[in-house]
Amino acid sequence: MKKVTIIGAAIVDVLVRPAEPEVFKTGSYAAQQIKMTHGGDGLNEATVLRHLGAPVQLVTVLGSDEAGDSVLRRMEQVGLDTGSVQIHPELSTSVNVVLVQKDGQRCFLTDPHASQRQLRLEDITIPSDTGILCFASIFVFPHMKTAEMASLFRTAKAQSITVCADMTKRKNGETVEDIAPALQYVDYLFPNDAEAMLITGKETPEEAAEVLLEAGVGTVVVKCGARGCYVKRADTSFWSPAVQGVTCMDTTGAGDSFVGGFLYGLAQELPLEDCVDLANRCGARAVEHIGATTWIAP
Repeated sequence: MKKVTIIGAAIVDVLVRPAEPEVFKTGSYAAQQIKMTHGGDGLNEATVLRHLGAPVQLVTVLGSDEAGDSVLRRMEQVGLDTGSVQIHPELSTSVNVVLVQKDGQRCFLTDPHASQRQLRLEDITIPSDTGILCFASIFVFPHMKTAEMASLFRTAKAQSITVCADMTKRKNGETVEDIAPALQYVDYLFPNDAEAMLITGKETPEEAAEVLLEAGVGTVVVKCGARGCYVKRADTSFWSPAVQGVTCMDTTGAGDSFVGGFLYGLAQELPLEDCVDLANRCGARAVEHIGATTWIAP
């Protein structure tokens, strides 16, 4: 099985459910659940991969503080090597407040100066035995602009590594043309439908995927929540339906669990359809629990 290297954030999440606007009127609000867990796109994807049995390395940055120590303990708990974690004493480790609504949708309170947004190119070393590299998320890190991403992806491709990337919503009005110099090196891209349509200016996942393919991406996998996902590459395109009968409690980390499942299939060199099936099943497991990866371990 190919080794997967994940590059992304590792943080502490404090989840509140249900979070309603009444708190701003009453001064206090009795939530059903307030829970501290761990999250961040990189840690979530790596946790899923480790749980499924894939060899995986997480490259991330943390502060030297209690929250950072908690993240390191979580990594050890799920069997992740901490050797590629960069500790920056001047940083605060990110602690996000996740406000989960009754329907499972959520909003975040974040600190833009904490570790989640501070990864730089010089923090990243690609292990020599990497078979798959996943940059887990475009637009999360202000210091990883198009030039830095292109440099990282180009280096990986020169080592015959399969390059994957996840995405979040653009922060500064970026377009697909702005990041095309990096996208040309991406073998698999995993935006959700809102992210894909926003960056391409298109109105459907199918149209957005076509534009991303034209920008140089090898395979585009658009995550569409309860609709499943839409997959497009040069020789095929298809919709894969979501798992049925799922009760959505919290969508936090669902996209990351989806990507983790897909990468596990990719690491085993499974057919594209099987990778997508694994991805859908992992995403479905995630939304049934409160917290990004509590479906694996509390």
